Amino acid sequence: MKITSAEFFKSVKRLEDLPKDNLPEIAFAGRSNVGKSSLLNALMRKKLAYASSTPGRTRDINFFRINQKFYFVDLPGYGYAKVSKAEQEAWKELLEAYLRNRPQLRLCVMLVDARHPEMQNDKQMSEFLYFYGRPFAIALTKIDKLKKKSERENARKAVEGFFSNYEFVQEVSAQSGEGVLDLLKHIGQRVA
Repeated sequence: MKITSAEFFKSVKRLEDLPKDNLPEIAFAGRSNVGKSSLLNALMRKKLAYASSTPGRTRDINFFRINQKFYFVDLPGYGYAKVSKAEQEAWKELLEAYLRNRPQLRLCVMLVDARHPEMQNDKQMSEFLYFYGRPFAIALTKIDKLKKKSERENARKAVEGFFSNYEFVQEVSAQSGEGVLDLLKHIGQRVA
């Protein structure tokens, strides 16, 4: 699959504001600071998603229209964020309701940091997705930060042993571009 056009479509704070055009959606979920915005920008080959060094910047569900045929959906990060408990709870409710009930959702790409492949909140997200029958794949991010081949192999083995019920694991680096086209190929199969 080739991305020929990508544009920011809208930010959503409430479920009733979700797009109503029934286009397929590919959601990206992960802990705060796992590199969601950077990976989205690498996939779209355009800086549309706001990438920040401060964890927890994505606070809404952000929709990017791709090739006028489907959406990439940037979900709020889970885990660390300097916001009130009330705001964290509102994010959680919005995120869970979207993942549970959205019929247009074709695949959730769960981002896992290659340097920390066995985090409990990632495991909980994978179990949530499986419980609600949502197909998901794992993008093992920041793979370029692991310099030795053995470190990369160990990270992948850890992910493959720690998680279950995923469709595939793809090692990616938003910085170097490694694995980005392979991930896009997998995504293309879901929106074709």
